[in-house]
Amino acid sequence: MTIGTSLETLIFNPVTVTQELIRRPSVTPDREGGLDVVQRHLEQLGFTCHRMTFHNEPGSYEVDNLYARLGTDGPNLAFAGHTDVVPEGNRDRWGDIDPYKGEIRDGILWGRGTVDMKAGIGCFIAAVSSWLAKNKDSFKGSFSFIITGDEEHEAINGTKPVMQWLEKQGEKIDACVVGEPTNPLEMGDCVHIGRRGSINTFITVKGKQGHVAYQRNVLNPVPAAVAMVSALQKLTLDQGNEWFEPSNLEMTQFETAKCAENVIPAEVKLRFNIRFNDEQTGAGLQQLIRETVDPIAREYSTEYDIRFRVSGEAFRTDPNDGFVALVQDAVEEIANRRPRLSTEGGITDARFLVPHCVTVEYGPLDNTMHQIGEHIPIAHIHELHQVYERIIDKFFSS
Repeated sequence: MTIGTSLETLIFNPVTVTQELIRRPSVTPDREGGLDVVQRHLEQLGFTCHRMTFHNEPGSYEVDNLYARLGTDGPNLAFAGHTDVVPEGNRDRWGDIDPYKGEIRDGILWGRGTVDMKAGIGCFIAAVSSWLAKNKDSFKGSFSFIITGDEEHEAINGTKPVMQWLEKQGEKIDACVVGEPTNPLEMGDCVHIGRRGSINTFITVKGKQGHVAYQRNVLNPVPAAVAMVSALQKLTLDQGNEWFEPSNLEMTQFETAKCAENVIPAEVKLRFNIRFNDEQTGAGLQQLIRETVDPIAREYSTEYDIRFRVSGEAFRTDPNDGFVALVQDAVEEIANRRPRLSTEGGITDARFLVPHCVTVEYGPLDNTMHQIGEHIPIAHIHELHQVYERIIDKFFSS
């Protein structure tokens, strides 16, 4: 492949790229230009960029996405991530810090999205630029970026359809790094090779509203709803295994309509989430839930509506894959500690990548993600940049 002759001077600073991304208040879905920032930097490095907008399901929202590639040969190393962020929360609790200014104070960069995951994107852009500046004449292979504007919310029109588009185009990715925050205490703690699946369940238990003193004229949905919650909470889904902690069910909503204190409500709304390991499937859990609540509905002579949303199945990259060890080696050489392999934490877009290529996650500390006062030490940004560059170096020399 041919790379521009000026590339040796085009080395991006990971801190300034991260700051520029933070200054785009790209709450899901990113419509504030976060993808524009990524595209501009990558085009300067010679990448061919494809922007694609998806709006595939009724009731969902339109999402802008970016796929960028440099090179046509294999192997193809990809970096995946998202420019969208969760809302900043109560602005007053940030004090005198603007969550979208990208301000540095005492060696710390503050702002929404610093660790989840704009620093990861900034570091990988910088790592590609600095590595190419040293290896442009001998580089054989390809880099790809898969960046979405919707990971934090529905994740329907983001990475998943992008990967389907790539498959139709015949694009082959050999390995992928996702820059999500993975380290609980110190840089070098963890490399993630999988995540638990997630299923949300929404149940509306139906009754008949009326006066509490005239129970013969009403049907109270509350006792049935309470019995359903009790039965669901008593379920032991599994004991976990070598790579995953036990699956767990957590109630997140128990709500009745606002009524006078002497009125039986017409319905009760329940919502709960199950985070499940690879011993379960979304379909199997749906069947179990129905089998648990159906007898209760019959016992209380009530009806109910139920709806499921499976955000993703549990997934795991083979821990014996050579790319996993390569990433561990790179982290250890920079952080001076061997990262353990983990499947902890929330669900990520890595679930859409694993079916297509070997995928690992490595990024900043996770201790302030989604919080008021999200921040990252500047030293961690530079260390992450070095780790990513070392991964690149090892990948293309292996």
